[in-house]
Amino acid sequence: MGSCFSARIKAESPPRNGVNTKYAGKSGNDKSGSSSKVSSSTVPSTPRTQGEILQSSNLKSFSFSELKAATRNFRPDSVLGEGGFGCVFKGWIDEHSLTAAKPGTGTVIAVKRLNQESSQGHQEWLAEINYLGQLYHPNLVKLIGYCLEDDHRLLVYEFMPKGSLENHLFRRASYFQPLSWNLRMKVALDAAKGLEYLHSDKAKVIYRDFKASNILLDSNYRAKLSDFGLAKDGPTGSKSHVSTRIMGTYGYAAPEYMATGHLTARSDVYSFGVVLLEMLSGRRAIDKNRPSKEQNLVEWARPYLSSKRRIFQVMDARIQGQYSSSDALKAANLAIQCLSAEPKYRPHMEAVVKALEQLNNSNDNDGSKGSHGENPLRVNRSSSNGPKYHRKNVNEVSNGKPASYAGPYISPLRT
Repeated sequence: MGSCFSARIKAESPPRNGVNTKYAGKSGNDKSGSSSKVSSSTVPSTPRTQGEILQSSNLKSFSFSELKAATRNFRPDSVLGEGGFGCVFKGWIDEHSLTAAKPGTGTVIAVKRLNQESSQGHQEWLAEINYLGQLYHPNLVKLIGYCLEDDHRLLVYEFMPKGSLENHLFRRASYFQPLSWNLRMKVALDAAKGLEYLHSDKAKVIYRDFKASNILLDSNYRAKLSDFGLAKDGPTGSKSHVSTRIMGTYGYAAPEYMATGHLTARSDVYSFGVVLLEMLSGRRAIDKNRPSKEQNLVEWARPYLSSKRRIFQVMDARIQGQYSSSDALKAANLAIQCLSAEPKYRPHMEAVVKALEQLNNSNDNDGSKGSHGENPLRVNRSSSNGPKYHRKNVNEVSNGKPASYAGPYISPLRT
């Protein structure tokens, strides 16, 4: 399974609002269902100290002995994956009491254990609690609890049996069959809804590390965003952006953000466009194994995306015949708009969700064109209203190394 001690994560100032992580397995019970909703009036003011963060979260505080028992003493054969934060282990807890249960009984969980040699991991651990202790949405992975005991730092998540989108798109193992066109569009819609919520007035969070490995799938292929280690509060008042150290993942980060460090919600929209292009093409955002002119997916695909005849040179051959040419062009057009070099020309996630809803409705109608009416991307871009859910910082740029479940491999940006 390999070492659980990955590269250290560098953090910014103490996190103010949030984080989550990535993990998953190939089988198991999924108890995620729909997330609980809490009135926005109950959301506490932004906490700044560790004590305030832990006190304000709606999470269970586990003892180390409880999680040790739940994971069978963190046995190597329980490892689900690993990343910069540490290893993630499969475990079981009682559905009602949340105490350790025998393997195969109760609720399956994923327990993420901080690598104690990580000098910055505590800040990420705290940020995870800060955000996911207060953020609730069906398309965000649920954080159940945490452990803070002596030098031990652990996080407990719902288990996502289908693993990451990255695995389904790019792994060639027999248990990762290529996702169909319909499932890809469903996953795209779910992920877009997660981003739409984060950008809404209820949350006002910029995700900053949207990528295929951070999108997890439950037993019904519902997509949920995970790994909020780079999440950042959005701009407030009259500010148009947040100034940060440049952090994210090569191939996904928006060009203007990498050039200036100015972070906006449109930075996430660009990253969404990259992932949508990955779903259409079956290719990684950055693939050093391809010819030099094809290694950067966006640069290679851009000339083909707007052509009715050339678009099929981009499309994944494994899903050939599963979609209509009109739907392929609509999806490609959406990707083009999200990938606009000018942030102001990228759509809001609200409009992206509407466009994907229409594509999914077209799929439900056996690929028929249907009546799509007005272009959903031509919406009032001053609108920032998100879905009616409830709301409840921080590292450097990844070198693109795949992280199977536990979190991104983070390293300083290199030019």
